[in-house]
Amino acid sequence: MATKKVDVLLVGGGVMSATLGTLLSKLDPSMKITMVERLDHVAHESTDGWNNAGTGHAGYCELNYTAEDEKGNVEINRAQAINANFEISLQLWTSLVNSGDLPAPKNFINPTPHMSFVWGEKNVAFLRQRFEKMSAHHLFKDMEYSEDPAVLNEWMPLVMDSRPAGEKVAATRVNYGSDVDFGSLTRNMIETLKKHDNFELLLSHEVSDFLKKDDGRWSVRLKDRVSGESKTINAGFVFLGAGGGALPLLQKSGIPESKGYGGFPVSGQWLVCTEEATVKRHYAKVYGKAAIGAPPMSVPHLDTRIINGKPALLFGPYAGFTTKFLKKGSKLDLIKSVRVNNLLPMMDVGMNNMDLTKYLIGEVLQNHEERMKSLRDYFPGAESDKWTLADAGQRVQIIKKDASGRGKLEFGTELVAAADGSLAALLGASPGASVAAQAMIEVIERCFKAQLDSGWKAKLKQLVPSYGESLINNAELLGEVRQKTLSTLGLVK
Repeated sequence: MATKKVDVLLVGGGVMSATLGTLLSKLDPSMKITMVERLDHVAHESTDGWNNAGTGHAGYCELNYTAEDEKGNVEINRAQAINANFEISLQLWTSLVNSGDLPAPKNFINPTPHMSFVWGEKNVAFLRQRFEKMSAHHLFKDMEYSEDPAVLNEWMPLVMDSRPAGEKVAATRVNYGSDVDFGSLTRNMIETLKKHDNFELLLSHEVSDFLKKDDGRWSVRLKDRVSGESKTINAGFVFLGAGGGALPLLQKSGIPESKGYGGFPVSGQWLVCTEEATVKRHYAKVYGKAAIGAPPMSVPHLDTRIINGKPALLFGPYAGFTTKFLKKGSKLDLIKSVRVNNLLPMMDVGMNNMDLTKYLIGEVLQNHEERMKSLRDYFPGAESDKWTLADAGQRVQIIKKDASGRGKLEFGTELVAAADGSLAALLGASPGASVAAQAMIEVIERCFKAQLDSGWKAKLKQLVPSYGESLINNAELLGEVRQKTLSTLGLVK
């Protein structure tokens, strides 16, 4: 069996692997890179436009990023970090558009105002406090706020149409929010990578086994899912960017850093409307507050979407319980992920999150009219026959040990890397694709330290002008880079 030697093996054909491959090819064009995807085309799992919210998560509208503490004070630190990290993605995409490595921005990103909407005295007070804190910081200085129904009717007519008279409502708006077709973005990045002689894409191939060799490299066995044939890749660095499939692969690697991690899979569904007259009446992403007991990624939102060039409205997501780690995975994924080293944390999470499990099962058992009832909180005039149900992607939330060795459930993303930098995996979901550029820069910082010190830092700064500096602390720098990105990507008119 022939063995191919490469510098980098990217496992998974989604936005994370595409972003890392793009960065590495820019930093060192001579680097030999192979990408492996188990399906017959790329960007078909979580990265596909129908499998994610498409929101350029910038912290503008997502209320789960600005939780209240025990005293009722709104915390904005997480929203600041997410916003600054999304600005990194915008800078990278701007550089790639300018260099011709990405097509015209409208092919993958479109301006879509980001709004938060609430009703009821308590929720209005929360949103007012949130606005006051956020708009005082330069990252969110352009955020608008209103409790005036007439103003809100201009912002989001579908949402305000037929609402109860005298209902207490409030909303915030940032006009230069975005809708991102991450599937299109990823396919375009990979098409550019395929033009390089040092890049190879292997579709319908999956990792069957891998082993760390004495020289510090990895011997990775692949199986062709069509022919059944096997091949071996000898790689100096392996990145596991396989979405929900990253955890089983990380476990298979056997690195000490993988011990104790488990996964909590969550499915999702959307209500979809493509009727032209309705779609034209809503031009925004409108986020509300999550239901009690709902996981953070189930915050309801009514979204303008442009997927593969076609406009639609999506509402959801309706979360659900599943044992699959991938949309096209196996029902045995969860059981197969159980190990001696993660059994206790997974049992802890299972026993301590029964309310969450019941909520997810309840979501699955809803009928169409029950789902429409939730939609009508945001679109009172929604007609049942104009909305259909569509499956979204799978998300595997992180289960890990806490300081006491017990288990806790995490709803963010986490980079797990071998001590010698020869392998890295990205686990978790939100905010996911939106912060891919920053996440993959962190991979480079942890696993390519020598190269960074030998000239890569300067090259990274060309791709991402704010690299090495804080957009949270530097208002002037933010102003400079934001003006360029919004202009180049067509996010301001």
